[in-house]
Amino acid sequence: MPDLTSQKIPVTVLTGYLGAGKTTLLNRILSENHGKKYAVIVNEFGEIGIDNDLIIGADEEVFEMNNGCVCCTVRGDLVRILDGLMKRKGKFDAIIVETTGLADPAPVAQTFFVDEDVQKNARLDAVVTVADAKWLSDRLKDAPEAKNQIAFADVIVLNKTDLVSKAELAEVEARIRAINPYAKLHRTERCQVAIADVLERGAFDLDRILEIEPEFLDAGDDHHHGHDHHHDHSHGGLKHYHDEDMQSLSLRSAKPLDATKFMPWLQNLVASEGQKILRSKGILAFSDDDDRYVFQGVHMMLEGDHQRKWKDGEARESRVVFIGRELPEQMIRDGFESCITT
Repeated sequence: MPDLTSQKIPVTVLTGYLGAGKTTLLNRILSENHGKKYAVIVNEFGEIGIDNDLIIGADEEVFEMNNGCVCCTVRGDLVRILDGLMKRKGKFDAIIVETTGLADPAPVAQTFFVDEDVQKNARLDAVVTVADAKWLSDRLKDAPEAKNQIAFADVIVLNKTDLVSKAELAEVEARIRAINPYAKLHRTERCQVAIADVLERGAFDLDRILEIEPEFLDAGDDHHHGHDHHHDHSHGGLKHYHDEDMQSLSLRSAKPLDATKFMPWLQNLVASEGQKILRSKGILAFSDDDDRYVFQGVHMMLEGDHQRKWKDGEARESRVVFIGRELPEQMIRDGFESCITT
C-alpha cells in the first residue's frame, strides 16, 4: 500500500450540484489574497466565469491568476493534467479538482489510488461537497448522485442557509447526517467559509473521524445494542433519520487487532463488497506495534500506512468506519471481531 507522507501535494476533490455555490468557492480561491499557491482544475472555464482582469498570463491551457494561483480545464484526462501541473516550477500548496454537477466523485478520487505517477506526487486530502440548503432535500429524493456526493464527503459546505428557516435547516442537516454522520459540516451564506476549513484539511490523517460531534456518538452507539434504527428518534432536538439506501457503520475495539488477520480480511472485504462500500477509513492499533496504522479506501481501492507513534496516555483504540449502500453489516461486524487479538 502506498504511504501517506507529507511530501505529496494534497488534493481536494470539490463536488456539488450546479448552483449550490461551488463556483463562488472556486472564484474565491482564485481571487482572494490568501497567500497560498493553489492549482484549480475545472471542467469548463465558461462555467466558472473567471474575471479576465485577474488573469495575468496563460501558457497552453493553464491560466495564471494575479494571486499566485493557476487554473486549467480537465479536458477529459485528469492524469495528464495532474502530470503537467507537477512538472511546473514552484510547488503548489494544494490542487483542487472540481467535478461536474452530476458526477459521482468516486472515479476522480480513485485516480489518486490507481495511477502510479499521480500517487508518487499527490495524495487525496479531502472530498468537499457544496450543498444547497434550500434544494438539497429535493435533490436527495430525485438524484442518486446527490446522495453519493454527501456520502462521499469529508467536508460538507451547506450553503445558502440564509434562504431557509431554522426548521428547514434542521431538517436538511438531519437528512445529511442520516447519510453521512462523519463529515465536518459548515453552514454558510454565499460560501463564506474560511478557505483553510475546506483545503488542506488532512482529512485522511483520520483523527478527524474521532472528532464526530457528540450528538452523533449516541447514534453510533445504538449499533452496539442492536436497537432498531428504523424509527425517527430525537437526540436533544436533533432529528434522527434512517436513510433507506445509505448506511454508515462504525466499529471499534479497545483490544489490539491482529495485523496478520485484519489486513487480509480488509482487503478481501473491499475486493468482494467494494461496489457497495463508497468510503472506508480507519485508525488501527495492532498488537506488538507502537505505531498507529491508518487507512482509507474508495470502493475497492485502499491505501494505508503507519502514521505515528501512539502517544503516552492515548487510548490505543481501533476505529473503522464504512459508508455505503446495503452494507452486509453483520458479516462486517463478525469479520472485524475475528481480527481482535485474544
